[in-house]
Amino acid sequence: MTGTHAPADPVGFQVHTSSAGLAGDGRDDLTVVVSETPAGSSAVFTRSRFAGPSVLLSRESARSGDTRGVVVLARNANVATGPEGEAEAAEVRGRVAAAVGLPPERLLLASTGIIGVRYPMATLRPALDRLTWPFGGADFAAAARAIMTTDTRPKLARARCGAASIVGIAKGVGMIAPDMATLLGFFFTDARLPRAGLDKTFRAVMARTFNAVSIDTDTSTSDTAAVIANGRAGPVDATEFQHRLHQVALDLTRQIARDGEGASKLIEVRVTGARDDAQAKRVARAIVDSPLVKTAVHGGDPNWGRVAMAIGKCQDDLDLRPERITIGFGDLEVYPHRPDATALAALAAQLAADEVVIRVGLAIADGSFTAYGCDLSEGYIRINASYST
Repeated sequence: MTGTHAPADPVGFQVHTSSAGLAGDGRDDLTVVVSETPAGSSAVFTRSRFAGPSVLLSRESARSGDTRGVVVLARNANVATGPEGEAEAAEVRGRVAAAVGLPPERLLLASTGIIGVRYPMATLRPALDRLTWPFGGADFAAAARAIMTTDTRPKLARARCGAASIVGIAKGVGMIAPDMATLLGFFFTDARLPRAGLDKTFRAVMARTFNAVSIDTDTSTSDTAAVIANGRAGPVDATEFQHRLHQVALDLTRQIARDGEGASKLIEVRVTGARDDAQAKRVARAIVDSPLVKTAVHGGDPNWGRVAMAIGKCQDDLDLRPERITIGFGDLEVYPHRPDATALAALAAQLAADEVVIRVGLAIADGSFTAYGCDLSEGYIRINASYST
């Protein structure tokens, strides 16, 4: 929840959640969110060469910038399922569009879960046929729960922007590394903004939030992030809107990193003094992606040499000079002023916390970037060793 006071949800949206039998356990796994009126939109998607039918359909629809809603199917990615899977994805979107009275291209379709398995259409079709418009309200908390896969908790954040509201929901705990978009994340607002401005703002926010989180360096075949703005609350200041949208997206980003599969600690890597922001991002990613850094943080091991090693992997950045670089944990500098026994004890205490901040100064120019991730534990191996069985 962002802000001092709990903001209201945006007006003019309808939300439906129900069980469509995608995993056979009765949990809600079908989510539909639709604006009651025309809206502006922006969306970004995975660049995976194995992108699923939901991404291919949605990517084409998103070009117009007038998406009205999203359909999300949880725990079945419907990826690598051939022409049959493609036809079934189009059928799902078409059935929802018919139920809400919209052309199919006004809806995005997102699907996440196990790869290589087609939708269970025998149970999914009846669930879609039960849709009636209007849905009867907008429970965004229910939507956040229904889009979960192996998440341990729903991810939702809200903010106010003048008279308008912003709500964001997301899912994701594994197969997460930034590449254009990452995870599933949807933002809904009743703010009115020019479509071109909304698209520019959304991409800028994604670059510093969803594209700054990495759990395990693996990019999903189904990553989708979108914002839908129906304008019902009237115009807002563009700068203020970007700030508030960033708040919501960063809140969700941190929730995702904290809930990484098997994770016990959030890792935040802040790189400053880079040649440019792109270089800062490379260095931050090298650190947050490192299995050795992750395991050191998990074990509370004050081995700052793991961070130095990770920076050194950026071997094409010839202006990275070890004698100018500083490394710290929280407020404690560990390189080049190496910690004594007392400082190492303080460092161990910092690493025992559930949030660990790693600071790196490159002393080149003023580029900066912050990356978010989590530790690597035995739990990650257990979850993923039996994911499809």
